[in-house]
Amino acid sequence: MWNQFFLLEEYTGPDTQYVGKLHTDQDKGDGNLKYILTGDGAGSLFIIDENTGDIHAAKKLDREEKSLYVLRAKAIDRKSGRQVEPESEFIIKIHDINDNEPKFTKDLYTASIPEMSGVGIIKTALPDMSRENREQYQVVIQAKDMGGQMGGLSGTTTVNITLTDVNDNPPRFPQSTYQFSSPESAPPGTPLGRIKANDPDLGENAEIEYSISNGDGSDVFDIVTDKDTQEGIITVKKQLDFEKKILYTLRVEATNTHLDPRFLQLGPFKDTALVKISVEDIDEPPVFSRSSYLIEVDEDAKEGSIIGQVVAQDPDITKNTIKYSVDRHTDLDRIFNIYSGNGSLFISKPLDREETPWHNITVIATEINNPKQSSQIPVFIRILDINDHAPEFAKYYETFVCENAKAGQLIQTVSAVDKDEPPRGHKFFFELVPEFAVHPNFSIIDNKDNTAGIITRRNGYSRSKTSTYHLPIIIFDNDYPVQSSTGTLTIQVCACDSRGNMQSCNTEALLLPAGLSTGALIAILLCIIILLVLVVLFAALKRQRKKEPLIISKDDVRDNIVTYNDEGGGEEDTQAFDIGTLRNPEAREESKMRRDVLPETIFQIRRTAPLWENIDVQDFIHRRLKENDSDPAAPPYDSLATYAYEGNDSIANSLSSLESLATDGNQDYDYLSDWGPRFKKLADMYGGEESDRD
Repeated sequence: MWNQFFLLEEYTGPDTQYVGKLHTDQDKGDGNLKYILTGDGAGSLFIIDENTGDIHAAKKLDREEKSLYVLRAKAIDRKSGRQVEPESEFIIKIHDINDNEPKFTKDLYTASIPEMSGVGIIKTALPDMSRENREQYQVVIQAKDMGGQMGGLSGTTTVNITLTDVNDNPPRFPQSTYQFSSPESAPPGTPLGRIKANDPDLGENAEIEYSISNGDGSDVFDIVTDKDTQEGIITVKKQLDFEKKILYTLRVEATNTHLDPRFLQLGPFKDTALVKISVEDIDEPPVFSRSSYLIEVDEDAKEGSIIGQVVAQDPDITKNTIKYSVDRHTDLDRIFNIYSGNGSLFISKPLDREETPWHNITVIATEINNPKQSSQIPVFIRILDINDHAPEFAKYYETFVCENAKAGQLIQTVSAVDKDEPPRGHKFFFELVPEFAVHPNFSIIDNKDNTAGIITRRNGYSRSKTSTYHLPIIIFDNDYPVQSSTGTLTIQVCACDSRGNMQSCNTEALLLPAGLSTGALIAILLCIIILLVLVVLFAALKRQRKKEPLIISKDDVRDNIVTYNDEGGGEEDTQAFDIGTLRNPEAREESKMRRDVLPETIFQIRRTAPLWENIDVQDFIHRRLKENDSDPAAPPYDSLATYAYEGNDSIANSLSSLESLATDGNQDYDYLSDWGPRFKKLADMYGGEESDRD
């Protein structure tokens, strides 16, 4: 019978561990039988003595690796190899010993537990543990086998425990009072400062909402929450005015937005603080009493008339003096002006509503002590209408009357316009000029609707006698003062058909022969035009005839004599020299243009020498000659200019005897003999007493 065998794991004895023995009744002890072992670990872990059947464990066994081995054994005859026993199976079990300590699945465990938590697998050892005091804890856990008895093994692990946050702390301001200042010019939305309430909680448990609970500036200031920093930003809500209030006191409240009902018993989760805001005074520009001004003035207002007044004041406590002026960019024609001291507007030029019914100007108010502080206001000036224009015909009327017209026939309806705009609308009246009140040919009927009709007064009109009638009509308006004008209506007498349609109004048509048709007239006109064109063409061709060439043939071997047929400057050339200048150099013309030379724009204008006082005529001629020699505008040919120069004065006195009778005694002409042989004849005639006697 095979038995179940048992072995100890991790056997450490000096010999191999004996497992058991196999034996069969057929074994006589003579060594004829052989024992064979097969199965798990046979030959390696388990070794059998094939003669005796003893089984030993060749190595240490580990139950944690394999706790059960299944082996098969059989006995055979060595000689015949016959199996003397049927093969049987047996099991070897490994007995466990405490050779492994407890091991945790992780070397490090991390756990979190809300602060103030109760019992758990790992629970707090102290009541109401606060994350704000300590957030991280490290716990070492040991596990022992054998129920912790002597000889048991153990293992350890580490657990890091983090206390998570809960909203168990209210926000608290670090100080009870805050102070800020703001200039009164700060626009709405300007931030003035930041305040912050401290909350030791984290995340959404530390989110704070700020608000103004009460105070005298709750409608002037506002507070918003910065979501990133959890600060309260105080901003301006309305425009500040130092002159009205210089100090505001606010009570600001900070409240947690996410409350935990488990901790409401710890107290109110909010806090308050006082915020004092002082307003700083600045120099402000003048302020007008209105946002704009509307002034109405009659268009016949006299120059210098006051039409209105604008008022501005310095809003500061100092109340600086204000001066007024008109922005001339809005009044380029300088029609209006203003008294700088009191802001009264007056007229500087006449007004005309029909030309400009509205004037939009800008008035500037400036502090005298600080000209940089100024403000401006629009002033809208409406010009009121005055009846200063007379009505007139609405258009130019081309009126005609048929020769065969009957008495009482309407030939024209006229209307009028007026540049004025009376408040009750236009009302016009029409009548004939008093001198033509009883017109023999036409009459006028006022239709009472600002129109009038022209009516014939007799039957038949003749173009041959009177081709045009002039009918003066007076037009009145109904405003005050009444304005009127006289318009003359020109009425032509025309030939009409039986239905009154105009055919012709020209009197020349009556003078034409009866047999001459319109086609004949057109033909005559065309003939005249053709004759005129032929005359013009003939004249143009005659002008374009070529001149004879100077050299008739290129084969002419004679000297080529070019004849210019130019006789010189002639009379026009004398214009270059004024003979009157010789008589009076001071009276010569300045910069007189020559008529014989084409002006050249490229030449510089000749500078005229200044007038000479008491200059000799010969010197004058030489100077003028020098000027003309250097003048590029002089003619390209020689010219002869006669100046009628008589030479210098003679050194001899007058030889005339015309005045000799007036002298008291005889004249002495002995000095003639001293003048040389040229005057010998005269010396012989007048010199000496003998000559006198002769």
